[in-house]
Amino acid sequence: MTKPAAPKRHLPTSPFKAPVAPAPKHFATGDQVSHDVYGLGRVVGVEDGIAALVDFGSAQLRIPSPYAKMTKL
Repeated sequence: MTKPAAPKRHLPTSPFKAPVAPAPKHFATGDQVSHDVYGLGRVVGVEDGIAALVDFGSAQLRIPSPYAKMTKL
């Protein structure tokens, strides 16, 4: 099975509650982060709402928003 391209929309007449969108994550320069694939790193630059530049020691990577696999420590 494949994942749908777009999220399902909520109909106003539905008896079920609308799904709550997760709050966007915000990172600042100097924040220590953990990434599911790359491990521990430190944010060295931020493109507001677009991406974060993270130094993982062996490489500096640009992680695009919504930062699904990255959490602030």
